[in-house]
Amino acid sequence: KVRSFLPPPDISAVMGAIEDVLDRSIAAQGYVIQERGDGFGRVDLSQIDFEALQKVFQRGRKRTEAERLRALVGQKLQAMVALNRSRVDFVAKFQQMIDEYNAGSMNVDEFFRQLVEFARQLSDEEKRAVSENLTEEELALFDVLTKPDPILTKAEEAMVKRVAKALLEKLKAEKLVYEWRKRQQSRAAVRLWIEHALEALPRSYTPEIFEKKCERTYEHVFNSYYGEVGGVYAQAS
Repeated sequence: KVRSFLPPPDISAVMGAIEDVLDRSIAAQGYVIQERGDGFGRVDLSQIDFEALQKVFQRGRKRTEAERLRALVGQKLQAMVALNRSRVDFVAKFQQMIDEYNAGSMNVDEFFRQLVEFARQLSDEEKRAVSENLTEEELALFDVLTKPDPILTKAEEAMVKRVAKALLEKLKAEKLVYEWRKRQQSRAAVRLWIEHALEALPRSYTPEIFEKKCERTYEHVFNSYYGEVGGVYAQAS
């Protein structure tokens, strides 16, 4: 059983969620990003013994085991994208993998192999915040400010990180008041502070790029910070 290779604290919740997914027969459905993840998204993919999982796959019911892993990876990806929308490229890759399998373009062995490789990539992505010395929400804002442009030096990346940290600290402490999204004055104050804070970005940010980053940053804040001060990040903590 796949459950033997998942982190012990999460076994029952994870396997129950997978069984529920299988019971609803979602194998042929497209992958849909939901507004936020749930406890299932907290599964640590790095704790899965993929070599042992491969052995289980080879001696078990291959299609069932592949669907179990697909459900696990899909739910994990869903939670990760809710925290950082720059990960949508992973969604496109995941959807393509599912479409090719459903269309018969790859057999179950190749599908499982690609799922395992994809799960490893997600595990590496999940560790990126630590390697960048950022929190998950700081990383999300950093990605907004750096993807897909401009091209930055290491020194400029460090500047952007400082800007992202300072911006979030100010917003959360003073600007993201209760139900701020419903009040025009509060929304305007958030937008104005974003523009002010981003003025500290490196010179690599041309006026055109700067305007685009101001807009994308406001959209990110508006979509991510609602209800409780932490928004989607409060749900993930």
